[in-house]
Amino acid sequence: MEIWINPACSKCRSAVQLLDAEGAEYTVRRYLEEVPSPDEIRAVLDRLGLEPWDITRTQEADAKELGLKEWPREAGSRERWISALAGHPKLIQRPIITADDGTAVVARTDEAVRDAIQR
Repeated sequence: MEIWINPACSKCRSAVQLLDAEGAEYTVRRYLEEVPSPDEIRAVLDRLGLEPWDITRTQEADAKELGLKEWPREAGSRERWISALAGHPKLIQRPIITADDGTAVVARTDEAVRDAIQR
């Protein structure tokens, strides 16, 4: 199991604390420092069952600068979104846990973290 975190994020810190409390084995990826490649983002999206716009933090300054709210949310624009996430990792929703069963969750709640542990 791996968790993508930004240590400055309270939801990330809470998720890590819960993983520790539950005795889960996991690795931490500080995704702002170890930026995921477009291929890694595609793989996580597949595991999540989501599209890139579903995990984009559209309120971030970078998102506003890029005008993401106006970008089409359709298959033909998918690669453009993935490139934006790879180029601006702060836009990636967090924390994301990749579970041992091959799935992943956006772990913004305790329930989502526990769900990932049970997978």
